[in-house]
Amino acid sequence: MKGAIMELLGFSTLGILFYLDYLFGWKDWIGWILIGITIISVVMAVWALFIEPFLLYKNWRYEVSEQFLQLKFGAINEAHHLVPMTKIQSVATNQGPFLRKYGLSSLTIQTMASSHSIPALPEETAQQLRNNIAQFAQIKEVDE
Repeated sequence: MKGAIMELLGFSTLGILFYLDYLFGWKDWIGWILIGITIISVVMAVWALFIEPFLLYKNWRYEVSEQFLQLKFGAINEAHHLVPMTKIQSVATNQGPFLRKYGLSSLTIQTMASSHSIPALPEETAQQLRNNIAQFAQIKEVDE
């Protein structure tokens, strides 16, 4: 959804530039540059809206055990993270307006040195996973 909004803003800007080119009769080379930018933008929009999300979420895996949290993701550049439960300091669920609309949450796991996230999980799964990781990592809930 964020990608679609960004592409819409980009194409709106290009539309305004094309209109200004028509209205003020800018030099011909400016029109050709705008056409080139439009072609590149269309290719990038197809990649960002259709191909990249499919590749990202098709290749996302995670597993939780009492000793480790394993994260494996990436289609082109594959990454495999193995996080010891003893190193996890906090775990939280995040939910923005788009995720809330579809009943999804993201899970963020923080260690002393890094931060990891598991995107777009169903709400119940994210909460259950958060609680399991907190239990395995022996994280105490702090009341404020």
